[in-house]
Amino acid sequence: MSSSVLFLTVFLVAVVLVCAGLGIAFLLAPKSSNLQKGEPYECGIPTHGTSWMQFRVGYYLYAILYLMFDVETIYLFPWATVVRDLGMAGLYSILFFVLILGLGLAYAWKKGALGWK
Repeated sequence: MSSSVLFLTVFLVAVVLVCAGLGIAFLLAPKSSNLQKGEPYECGIPTHGTSWMQFRVGYYLYAILYLMFDVETIYLFPWATVVRDLGMAGLYSILFFVLILGLGLAYAWKKGALGWK
C-alpha cells in the first residue's frame, strides 16, 4: 500500500469517526425549550450586571509562562528518547533551546512578572 493511499484511508476514517461522534451526540443530547437554558450562569447563580470584566495582566503573564514551560516539556521528552542518536549537535541544540527559555524566565523574573500582588 502506498503512503498516499494510507494517508487518504487514515484521513477518511478520522473524518467518519468525528462525524459519527458529532451525529450521535446530536441525536442523544437532551433537548430543552426552556428559555433559562440560554442564560449565562456561574455556579447556578444568575449574573447581575454585565458579564464582561477586566482581568489583571498578571493572570495572562502566568498563563504565558506556563505555556512556555509546558511547550519546553513537550520538546524535551522526545529529545530525551533519542539523545544518543543525535550526538553532540543534538546536545548543543537542546542546550541552546533551554538557554533561550531560561533567558525568558530570567527576563520575566527581573521585570517582576512573577510577583503576585
